[in-house]
Amino acid sequence: MVQLYDDERIDFLLAKQNMRIIQSPTVFAFSLDAVLLADFTYVPKTRGKILDLCTGNGVIPLFLSTRSDVPITGVEIQERLYDMACRNIELNKLNTQLDMIHGDLKDMPARYGNRKFDLVTCNPPYFPTPQMDERNINEHLAIARHEIYCTLEEVIEACSRLAKSGGKVSMVHRPERMVEIIELFRKHRLEPKRMRLVYPKEGKEANTLLIEGTRDGKPGLKILPPLYALTSEGEYTSELKEILYGK
Repeated sequence: MVQLYDDERIDFLLAKQNMRIIQSPTVFAFSLDAVLLADFTYVPKTRGKILDLCTGNGVIPLFLSTRSDVPITGVEIQERLYDMACRNIELNKLNTQLDMIHGDLKDMPARYGNRKFDLVTCNPPYFPTPQMDERNINEHLAIARHEIYCTLEEVIEACSRLAKSGGKVSMVHRPERMVEIIELFRKHRLEPKRMRLVYPKEGKEANTLLIEGTRDGKPGLKILPPLYALTSEGEYTSELKEILYGK
């Protein structure tokens, strides 16, 4: 049995009843955004390799391992989260498919050189760095949410340099930064190919952006149907239930 620290707990990985995940409310617990990105992205099934940047406790590699047999590597800058991700691999006996790197995503292009990935996924910090007195006092949460160690452009540039020509880059972010993301994708040779907006419920503004680009791809963006999280009664929609818990 893997060791737990402080307020850590072991949860089911949603629909994957044979999988578990170590979480902590004060250090890291995965959000709906990670689940949506793992469901949205293209995934190579049997050939190639996947890299997940800003991996946190390794939740996206865990989800993707249920859809693919290829090697999956996660990169996390926070040592405590990296350790949690390593223990999640051990907990689920996925050591032969998954591995983790404790490091800065900005250093990964130099580390990998020409060994490029078929898919790069990322659930990056969403918000520009605020003043010190405006940050979350919890350092782990502040780093995960704010661009303290990497800007949006640095994230996208790293994703592009790590994806092979024709490879995919998938990201979850906030809709208010959609124009900036598309501009940066194109600046760094990622052609936006698929996009989906997620809404809390009908009649509300979108609060989540899912976007996928192809390195050196041809122009042509598909806007997928909207995804609504809740019904008017406040229950999960049937589509979100299927994403969360399976059919």
